[in-house]
Amino acid sequence: MTTASNSTAPWPAGGEPFDAQIHRLWTDSLAWTTQHGLQIIAAGIGAAIIVLLLVALKRFGLRLCRNHTNRNEWPFIIGQALGKTRLWFMVAVAAQLVATYADAPVYLGRTIAFFFTVASVLQVAVWARVLILGLIAHRAGGAANASSLGSAMGIIRLLVTIAVFAIAAIVILDNLGVNVTGLIAGLGIGGIAIGLAAQGIFQDLFAALSILFDKPFQRGEGISYDTTSGSVEAIGLKSTRIRSATGEEIVISNANLLNKELRNFTRLKRRRMIHRFGVIYQTAPDVLASIPAKVRAIVEAEPKTEFLRCGMVGLGASSLDFELQYDIRSTDYEEVFATNHRVLIAILTQFNAEGVDFAYPTQTTFTAAPDGRMVMPYPEPAGHDTSPAAT
Repeated sequence: MTTASNSTAPWPAGGEPFDAQIHRLWTDSLAWTTQHGLQIIAAGIGAAIIVLLLVALKRFGLRLCRNHTNRNEWPFIIGQALGKTRLWFMVAVAAQLVATYADAPVYLGRTIAFFFTVASVLQVAVWARVLILGLIAHRAGGAANASSLGSAMGIIRLLVTIAVFAIAAIVILDNLGVNVTGLIAGLGIGGIAIGLAAQGIFQDLFAALSILFDKPFQRGEGISYDTTSGSVEAIGLKSTRIRSATGEEIVISNANLLNKELRNFTRLKRRRMIHRFGVIYQTAPDVLASIPAKVRAIVEAEPKTEFLRCGMVGLGASSLDFELQYDIRSTDYEEVFATNHRVLIAILTQFNAEGVDFAYPTQTTFTAAPDGRMVMPYPEPAGHDTSPAAT
């Protein structure tokens, strides 16, 4: 890297030694204070007012943080950013105002401008880091604490910090006259090489960020993925761990998890139950016509159910087929399971009490004699006379 022209350097270039430059800076500063005393005082008053305003703004931010304990809401995030206003930034702002208004000498003016540039860029980087991390936490809706990507937020903070302060360093060097073109090009080529080498890792990382922002599911929710159903136990930067209904832990990469259809059972406001049952063909037509009303009364007896429909849907090979549809207004699967159990037991109890028989697969065999006359399909009991005289 090469430096630019001397006009942007903190001190003018020249052949005089460093101690001579310091002596010149001191003498020029003394001469300036004696010749521009009134201007320095006026600028100092203005700078003091600005510093007081910045201090008040910082205290206001700290008060916001105390009054709003939810770290994922905007009042806390903005208050945290304001509370990160540094004293050295305030001093740099005040010094730059005095130097500009009071027409400071070249040596002193460029020295103050140098420190003002560094302080301003670093302060902006601090604010940007807080706001970016706050935006991520706000968009995640509390995932940083426990419900989703809490384990990944540490690495996300590290990546955001590196990116923000790397940009700040480049901006500082560019403002100081350093040619950063080669540095930026080198960083770009290095980033491409790293991205190609760790393509799979970054793919899962961006998938994790998609889960963080889009929130298709959170930790503790029940989901169904491909042939897997279970409860989400942990969401990491590379993989998600699901505890299946049979007890084993299933680890799925985040990229694969988002590439297929995924069902979230926890966010169901209601669950629809669909049951098919059949009764025997010997059931009387008037009894068949009364079945929907009986089933409806059983379903509506439950407090969180909504009856939809029930009726005959087909003539089966060995049964008269009915279908029942109703909703259970609950997001708790245990409650849904128990309600469905009570409804089915009540239907079975009432049908048994009224003599309505459920059908099951049956088959009747008819046997014919050589002349085509139907005969009994089983041999006659020994000693049993079936002749007309016996009857």
